[in-house]
Amino acid sequence: MITTPSHPADEPDPTPQAAGELLRALASPVRLGIVRGLSGGGKYVHELVTALGVSQPLVSQHLRVLRTSRIVTARREARETRYTLTDDQVPHIVLDAIRHVQE
Repeated sequence: MITTPSHPADEPDPTPQAAGELLRALASPVRLGIVRGLSGGGKYVHELVTALGVSQPLVSQHLRVLRTSRIVTARREARETRYTLTDDQVPHIVLDAIRHVQE
C-alpha cells in the first residue's frame, strides 16, 4: 500500500473510492455531454436541451446526478437555473476520454 503524509498506513486510502465515485457520476453519454457543454461556461437547462438534442426531463435528471456528485452547481436566476461546473479539471477528464476513444 502506498501512503502519503496525510494518509496513515493503517487506514485505507480513500482516493480510489472517490475517483470511482467521480467516474460513476460521469458514466453516461448525456452527463458527458452536459459536462462538455458546460466546459465553456454556465448554461441554462434549455440551452443544454438544445445542444444535446434530448428532452428537458432527461437533462434535468442527469443534472440532478451531477449536482449530487458535486460536479455541477446550480444558481437560481429569476425563473431559470444556471448550471456551472464546480471544478475546471472535470472537463479535462471528459475531453481526454473522448479523444482517447477517437484514436
